[in-house]
Amino acid sequence: MSATRQAIVEARRLVVKVGSSALTTAGDGLDVSRLDALVDALCERIARDCQVVLVSSGAIGAGLAPLSLAKRPRDLPSQQAAASVGQLALAHAYAESFGRYSLTVGQVLLTSDDVVRRAHYRNAQRTFDRLLALGAVPVVNENDTVATEEIRFGDNDRLAALVAHLIGADALVLLSDVDALYDGDPRDGATRKIAEVNGPSDVDGITVGMSSSGLGTGGMVSKLAAARTAAGAGIPVLLASAADAGKALASADVGTAFAAADSRLSARRFWLGYAADPSGVLKLDDGAVTAVVRRRRSLLAAGITGVEGDFQAGDVVDLANPAGRVVARGVAGFDAAELPELIGRSSHELPAEQRREVVHADDLVPLR
Repeated sequence: MSATRQAIVEARRLVVKVGSSALTTAGDGLDVSRLDALVDALCERIARDCQVVLVSSGAIGAGLAPLSLAKRPRDLPSQQAAASVGQLALAHAYAESFGRYSLTVGQVLLTSDDVVRRAHYRNAQRTFDRLLALGAVPVVNENDTVATEEIRFGDNDRLAALVAHLIGADALVLLSDVDALYDGDPRDGATRKIAEVNGPSDVDGITVGMSSSGLGTGGMVSKLAAARTAAGAGIPVLLASAADAGKALASADVGTAFAAADSRLSARRFWLGYAADPSGVLKLDDGAVTAVVRRRRSLLAAGITGVEGDFQAGDVVDLANPAGRVVARGVAGFDAAELPELIGRSSHELPAEQRREVVHADDLVPLR
């Protein structure tokens, strides 16, 4: 067994995410038998003195049948209506299922504001800690009923990665209708299953697709992004099929394991790198990319080649390499309007009051 899988088996605080397609069926709504099977696996893990937080999709899917909707609606108001009906059914089903083991469920509905805004982040953290201390099982979902396009997570895979760091989880398990990560479409017999991901280079060039179930919002794209987010922040991840939940939670000998980075990011640096919403982009030359990503140095004006967005000093911005890929994120030291006359110039060429870092190393997070 790899060290990554061993860490997942031994995790004392675990976040488990399950997708809509594992719990609901188009036209039929919530599948209670599948939900019970998942809860059985979770309770076996809890019985081993492990605290579990469940991030569960399925509210919209569970609300389709009661509202006589044949498929997941595309417009936000209809999605919110389905979620308001389905969330009750989902919460009731979990309460009944965990009740078979005399466990209490606590529902936690989040919007991205709850992790993007620092004050909300701390409040959510305290709520999770108290629920777990009281022996309850927090069941988390995005608050689809009130979330707008501007404050949505977009998928519960990303939400699960953020929650994993927020609660200080020892591991994250992502369960879906796909049994592992493949180097192409798993329906193609020529593709290869990837059992271990030890670093970003292991998944470079892999093409993955969106969900085909018609119920979920993510697919493998969002799962891979969530796994890389959590692993990059120091949390090992297992990606597996919901049908293999028992094995995933007991022995972790299924699916794809993502090794954690050597050190765990602080809450502030994780928020900066993965939760905060960037307000603009700074384009860097190759030398600046090397200094920022490899040497963990501050970003100076001389290494900037372009500026996008209308941001103020103190706002979070993305840092992109010459190919346009975001390689880091940080807090801008200048307004966007101040930068055009500074970019590409060495510090000694600038007025004394402008001889400072555009992004200080203490406010900068390289991304995996």
